[in-house]
Amino acid sequence: MKSPITGKEMSTGREMRDMTYRKETYPVVFHYYQCEETGEKFEDEHFSELNFNQVVNQYRVRHHIPFPEQIIEIRKKYNLSSARISEILGFGANSWRNYEAGEVPSRANANFIQIISQPDIFEQHILQSNELDEKEREKIITHIQKLKSDSSFQIDQFSRFHCQPSIDSGYKAFDRNKTKQVIVYFAAQLQPYKTKMNKLLFYTDFVQFRDSSQSITGLKYAAITRGPVPNHYDILFDALEDEGIISKEYSVLSCGEVEQIISTGKLKFDESLFSPSEFVSIKYIAEKFKETSAGDIADISHKEPAWIENIEGKRIIPFHYAFGLVTV
Repeated sequence: MKSPITGKEMSTGREMRDMTYRKETYPVVFHYYQCEETGEKFEDEHFSELNFNQVVNQYRVRHHIPFPEQIIEIRKKYNLSSARISEILGFGANSWRNYEAGEVPSRANANFIQIISQPDIFEQHILQSNELDEKEREKIITHIQKLKSDSSFQIDQFSRFHCQPSIDSGYKAFDRNKTKQVIVYFAAQLQPYKTKMNKLLFYTDFVQFRDSSQSITGLKYAAITRGPVPNHYDILFDALEDEGIISKEYSVLSCGEVEQIISTGKLKFDESLFSPSEFVSIKYIAEKFKETSAGDIADISHKEPAWIENIEGKRIIPFHYAFGLVTV
């Protein structure tokens, strides 16, 4: 970005700064351009959005306000349009659509959305609603009852990854579909050993957070001896193997037995599920580490403050470390 004062290219910088949203103040890693001659600091559209998203994410977490992808999931679960669910809940005509697009609901509306995410409670609301004729009411109730008995919505191996978004999950609710897709992409493109796959996932989510203030998968990452890894990664890979999405091929090397993660072809990578910036992050990490061995990428990850400052106690790595990545 060129300085509006001198017309010369500006350097970039980061600093801790407090920003205010809805009369509340939050600390952010503020990104800026700086004019070398005057010292003045500026934001472009990308930095402005990156700084703003950090504030809004913290506000959502503090007040238990669902993130857009959670709001979308609730509506799709009930098989309703955004306009119709807005009417049923008594919101403005375009409110739900705007919430899905990123507008932050009022705390009252956010609480209501969280409550009706539970099928039993939404069913009671439908039974009492004056916005529905009997035919539509019966259709929605039938769907809810089917939903409550559908085994796909019951507890499974992926349930342990579900949590409320926080800085530990990159301000993202666990997205099983995107998680599967990212793993399938790397498995098909690189056939990595498990150690390398874990680092590919770490770097992909942290690079995306660095660029957007939100991760892709919603996984949490822990610092262990061999570097950052998805928390409960063995359960994650076992679940994907049970679904027939990946297979594991075992080899014995000088370092011991290793597992290679292979795509079975059962699940095809679907680029349309990702935003353009998410897909850029995935491709960037795949290309950067294409020729990097499992041992080398583990050594590379050991240079990251994210690992260095959390290995003691093998702690979960907060995503604010994304702004301090040193090897990507």
